[in-house]
Amino acid sequence: MKKIPLDIVALSHSVTQSHNYAVILGEQGGNRRLPIVIGSFEAQAIAVALERMTPNRPLTHDLFKSTLDTFNIQLREVIINNLLDGIFYARMICHKDGDRIEIDSRTSDAIAMAVRFDCPIYTYEFILDAAGIVLEETEEGLEIPEKQDAPPKGSPLSAYSADALNQMLEDVLNAENYERAAEIRDEINRRRS
Repeated sequence: MKKIPLDIVALSHSVTQSHNYAVILGEQGGNRRLPIVIGSFEAQAIAVALERMTPNRPLTHDLFKSTLDTFNIQLREVIINNLLDGIFYARMICHKDGDRIEIDSRTSDAIAMAVRFDCPIYTYEFILDAAGIVLEETEEGLEIPEKQDAPPKGSPLSAYSADALNQMLEDVLNAENYERAAEIRDEINRRRS
């Protein structure tokens, strides 16, 4: 699969989930953005590294970088490699003595490490198709569309968050679309089990 390079475009409070943040990744040379909701600790870890701040004591991600450096392990790239049930998955690709090592990681932690190692971040087309936002071209430049809290229409139910699925279920029940309601209910039940 072809890897699509991403840049960190913004880090802000999440519009859809209070007490959380969103890191916005932008497709290099394109107008698609990938918003990922992250926790406040991970947001702080990313912000500290982006701003090149040095805390008095090392943060967890700094400690992990120091450990990798000590054992001569280089983080070469981060790949956001899957999206299941509205949750992003990532792999950190490392090298040691010519060997390639892949480490499973939460996406927020992988991004925090990528900033510290100044290594590239990638994803795949199917993830941008399912969760990406296409910016509209206007006379003033690029503009974010108003509705950003759901995957594009026609996305599989697995691409939606639990909150979005519950809202969809309520909407289709109000519209008396019981067949679609059963599909959404099955997806919600599958996640619970």
